[in-house]
Amino acid sequence: MATGKITKHTASVPFDAADFLHADDIPGYLAEVTRDGDTRALPLALRTAADVLGMAELSRRTGLNRETLYRTLSQHGNPRLDTLATILDAFGLRLALEPVTGKRRAA
Repeated sequence: MATGKITKHTASVPFDAADFLHADDIPGYLAEVTRDGDTRALPLALRTAADVLGMAELSRRTGLNRETLYRTLSQHGNPRLDTLATILDAFGLRLALEPVTGKRRAA
């Protein structure tokens, strides 16, 4: 006879930030992702933001067709600067440059 409690386990599901974001949160989310200067997380964050907004809506806001957006925001996408600026503008953001403190400029 077995003793002790029987615990039922549910299947785990992968974390998807899009499940927890609302369209109004996107500008702050994207700004926070890049705040530390490490831009490697930006492509994933842009894909997440596109999932929240919807690719059709992003296409409408940017004037870019959905195929271009899917390709640009894919795992292997490498957006041009003007395309990136257009996508960021659709989320109410713009690119900005600021000096890095504590680093010497290259001669």
